[in-house]
Amino acid sequence: MTHLKLFFLIGLFAFCSAKSVKAQQPTNAANSLRMEAGQELSAAQQAIVTISAFTAQGNMAQLQNALNTGLDAGLTVNELKEILVQLYAYAGFPRSLNALHSFMDVLKARKQQGIIDKPGREPAPLPANKTKRQLGTELQTRLVGVPITGEVYEFAPAIDQFLKEHLFGDIFGRDNLDWKTREIATISALASLSGVENQLRAHFGVGLYNGLTEQQLTQLVSIIQTSVGINEGNAANQVLQTVLKRTPRTKAIVQAATLFLKGEKITNSNFTGNAWLQQLIVSDSLNPTQVGSVTFEPGARTNWHSHPAGQILLITDGIGYYQEQGSPKRIIRKGEVVNCPPNVPHWHGASKDDPLVQVAITNTYKGAVVWLNPVADEEYNK
Repeated sequence: MTHLKLFFLIGLFAFCSAKSVKAQQPTNAANSLRMEAGQELSAAQQAIVTISAFTAQGNMAQLQNALNTGLDAGLTVNELKEILVQLYAYAGFPRSLNALHSFMDVLKARKQQGIIDKPGREPAPLPANKTKRQLGTELQTRLVGVPITGEVYEFAPAIDQFLKEHLFGDIFGRDNLDWKTREIATISALASLSGVENQLRAHFGVGLYNGLTEQQLTQLVSIIQTSVGINEGNAANQVLQTVLKRTPRTKAIVQAATLFLKGEKITNSNFTGNAWLQQLIVSDSLNPTQVGSVTFEPGARTNWHSHPAGQILLITDGIGYYQEQGSPKRIIRKGEVVNCPPNVPHWHGASKDDPLVQVAITNTYKGAVVWLNPVADEEYNK
């Protein structure tokens, strides 16, 4: 896993359809936070930039001024509380707690002045039909555009659990802020800190993927330069320019995209290298067909094997190889369909440099698969 992918997850990090996930991308956020593509940041959104930056830096004096500006611009109390709570994941609990105490002081002072601020909407309850792990995984994938996996989560599974269940399931599942607004806050906090360029680069990509425009991100960086610190702003601008020059820019992270979740890592001896299986349909007595999405890392492949009733492979992403016994190996790519004849030994997997994602459709009425010997490196490289 690259540093970019790792930092991206730790930074969010990050979460599958709108019908299946209730607590996501709220449609009734405050008018002050709404934006259309191509527009500049509103006064309220500009205030979020400085509020987030000063929270991350621990500058409470400047934060109180920014909070007053945000309230005057129409931000509600609950919107601001949500931003300050979210920032604990990026700036740490101490600064998030200090910011919340400062916000309480600001509200008390405004009340003494006779200013009554709008409380705003509370978040809706999280879906009752999903565990936090399920919800967090779906939101993380939807936010980023691709499933997120990596060696660090195998090394320390607890961090994967905490990210999915808490950051994404608990925080990003709260629907009183939309994801554009959450990314404005996250990017602004990271842009005000040093040594987090990789996380910032990833979140610029996430912001673009979720609807922030180049104009809005450029304006955000300009606010950092003029209101927070010229050095911080210049560094953030350098990172932004590398993101804007990157192609394609439609994905938060450039990696193999899948139609389905990546699923569970395959741990049996029938595969060489790392591969994951997301079981989509399990065969039964009424429908003897099983369907699964398999993701192969570069260099990963199946053993030689055969299917008594044959199999169909739909290649949904990447580049890989397919070979039948007695025939030369051939390249398979996204958009191709492979018909694996019954009882013909064959193997398939990713190329040496690219991942491969396939949907395998197998008729199991005669049995699902007969596994044979591994594909030797000499065969694979031939």
